[in-house]
Order: sequence, then structure tokens, then C-alpha cells
Amino acid sequence: MLVVFFKSIILFLVMLLVLRIMGKRQIGEMQPFELVITLVIAEVACIPMNDPYIPIYYGIIPIVTLGVLHVLLAVITRKSMKARNIISGRSVTVVDKSGIRYDNLKKMNINTIDLLESIRTAGYADFNTIAYAIFETNGKLCVIEKKSDPKKPTPALLPMPLVIDGKSNKTNLELTGVDVLDLEKIFKKNGYNKITDILYADIRQDGLVYASPKQGNYFTDKLKLTASANW
Repeated sequence: MLVVFFKSIILFLVMLLVLRIMGKRQIGEMQPFELVITLVIAEVACIPMNDPYIPIYYGIIPIVTLGVLHVLLAVITRKSMKARNIISGRSVTVVDKSGIRYDNLKKMNINTIDLLESIRTAGYADFNTIAYAIFETNGKLCVIEKKSDPKKPTPALLPMPLVIDGKSNKTNLELTGVDVLDLEKIFKKNGYNKITDILYADIRQDGLVYASPKQGNYFTDKLKLTASANW
């Protein structure tokens, strides 16, 4: 029992030292390869820690090796942009001046709901106020707002999603009092005959509709809301 106790202390100190050398303070700051190395270090440390018959160096050697590998990869990514793109990947723009980038969402294997949640977590509820949204290689979302006129402040509005990934949201259509036929007219006016052509669309309390198609630029239009609209 004492062997396991002292082995656990030693391995913990070795892991702490290696992770400090890696220089990352929290998971959200890690590049993909750094997260993989951290997870593997935790795994290999458990093997000799839990078994008193496995020599402690079975854990120390892999931990130190992985720490050295991390330092080596970090140096390589600093020296070579091409190597960095291969090892860490590239930042991906998911919203730009044309709207939501459907092709980039598919490349990242995320859907529109994932994007919407990330946008809200970043403190933005309205795609129409966003100039650019970029997923960095560490998984964080960077949002750049459109410029606004300080002399004409806009009221706080909560966009209600009506179409997500080419499918209408019946619950939100009823909540906002929007007729799907009126929504389809807006899409057709802008050159899209089917709801399935629209990646995302929402409406605000002032009737402004924001729509981003799967192919093409985003567009906005106005709908007259009924008295039943309540959100």
C-alpha cells in the first residue's frame, strides 16, 4: 500500500513538472496535439500508479518522452507555418460578409445549432450584428461585430430561429405567429424556391428576417407580425 502511495506522489510531481513545461494553464488554450499529449500522459501515469508490481519508470519514461515530444512539436510549429497548418490545423471562418458558411460548417462537422449555441455563448444573439465569426484552432470562437452608429442605438432584440439546416421550426413559427407561406415568399423573392435551400433563418420582434442560404449570400427582409407574436 505504501508503494502505491509513494509512486502516486512521485508520478504526480513528474506530471505536474511536465505540464508546467508545456506552458498551458487550461484546456481551452490547447491546440489539438497538446490536448492529445495531455490525455495520453494522464493515461500512462495511471498504469504504474495503480499496480504496485509495475516499476515506476514504466510511467516516468513515457511521461518525459511525451513532454519532450510536445516541446519538439511546439518548436516545429513556431518555425514552420506549413507544419503548423498540418499539426494544429487552420482557423475556420463560419460567418463572413456573405452570411453563414455552410461549406465550412460541413468541414468542421458541426451543425447550425452548434454554431448558434457558440455564438450565444460568445455573447451575441443576432447573426445580423456579426461581420465575421471564426473558430480558432484551439476551438474558441472569435466574433467581430458590424460597426453601428452610436447616434442611432438599436433596441435589444432576440432573434427567433425559424429555419435550421433546411427545416422549419414549427414551434417557433407558432410562437412568432409567422405563416410558413409568407416565409417562403421571402425566400422565393430572393431566388430560393425551397426551404431546404436555406441553412438558417430567424426573425426579430421588429419583423426583420435574416436568412443565410446553403449556397449564396445572406439576405434580410421584413415581415409584418401579428398580435399573437409573443416572445
